[in-house]
Amino acid sequence: MTTKRLYYDDAFQREFTAEVLSCEPGTGAALGGTAQLETSAGAAALATANGPLWRVKLDRTAFYPTSGGQPYDTGQLGDSRVVDVVDEEDEVIHVVDKSIAIGPVQGTIDWHRRFDHMQQHTGQHVLSAVFHSRFALPTVSFHLGSDVCTIDVRGREPTQEILDGAMAAANDVVYADRAVNVKYGTAEELAAAGVRKTVERSGTLRAIEIEALELQPCGGTHIQRTGQIGMISVRGVSRIRQDWRVEFACGRRAERLAHEDFATLRAVAQRLNCSPQETVSAAERVVAERDAHFKSARASMQKLAEVDARASVQEVAVGADGLRVVAKLFDGETPEYAQAFAREVAQAENTVALLVHSESGQIFFSQHPTAKKDMNAFLAEALKHVPGKGGGSRDSSRGRLADPKRASEFLTIATALLRPNP
Repeated sequence: MTTKRLYYDDAFQREFTAEVLSCEPGTGAALGGTAQLETSAGAAALATANGPLWRVKLDRTAFYPTSGGQPYDTGQLGDSRVVDVVDEEDEVIHVVDKSIAIGPVQGTIDWHRRFDHMQQHTGQHVLSAVFHSRFALPTVSFHLGSDVCTIDVRGREPTQEILDGAMAAANDVVYADRAVNVKYGTAEELAAAGVRKTVERSGTLRAIEIEALELQPCGGTHIQRTGQIGMISVRGVSRIRQDWRVEFACGRRAERLAHEDFATLRAVAQRLNCSPQETVSAAERVVAERDAHFKSARASMQKLAEVDARASVQEVAVGADGLRVVAKLFDGETPEYAQAFAREVAQAENTVALLVHSESGQIFFSQHPTAKKDMNAFLAEALKHVPGKGGGSRDSSRGRLADPKRASEFLTIATALLRPNP
């Protein structure tokens, strides 16, 4: 039986009565249908923790099921909590935490969640229309997330100038407080009316019209006037395959994020001992100082590694095989220092460096070409005895132990493998 969808004509209906047609237990995949986005994983986890969940069919509903990038509504059906709503062709399935008797039931929508979703979804319509009409960037997908929303637009890269222009134009529509209307018609009728995105489905279709802006096929829930969207905040853009993902938030979300952003800015300014307006220049100064200190420290580390490496090479006797082998376990020094030390040891003829950093488990094997070993093959052989990963070239290889606590054991084994008969 086809479920009558009350939200199609009145998205502001918070309570309703309906007839329970069926209530069946279901867990895991049996909870949902093919159109789920945020559904069965969470519902199945709840079923495991709190007992079975139930699939309820009603003759009519105000609950919106996950569809078109918009998540499902939550709320109550009688004494049962609605934890998921799934669109299964012509029927809406309500996933609840308690069994419901066949017969009449009172439904109540979680209004805070519903209104937030309406703000985000209608804001998306406005933003997509502006990107399309002003910048020739059509929207190819939409996702209404728990914190922020995204649209993927196709075409040239949206520069900061385009993002700022789109946000300003979208907010102009908000401030104009234009009417948001529901329209019905066939695909041909909607196309003649100037619909932004054509559809190929037959029969009567539903579309959302934003006064003097756009007409767009959509089955989602929306506010009644654009002023109810609140502020639209475009937060950034990133490359997603062949498209561009624009991140945004509307209404209370935009308000909350702006507050959090300023709180972060103020905290950073306090750490930098400057005003919020001066944080960029102060941060640039700190980064420049850090880079200068890093360059100086790196040069000092390199000089120290050179001195220590020469001393270590001199302290090691030449073996019967004609090689000097500097085997060292580093504890306290940085992995960068150990790597520099290995490079410097390998400057001496007929010398091999076998170094392991105990804290990180990083391995550095190097040799002077005159040693005539194969560091890459040798590392692979040593890692057969103590698990880890690594690779490199004939003269230099590096890796990492799966368990850094076995660093000393690994170094002992590697040294014995290199010189089985010292």
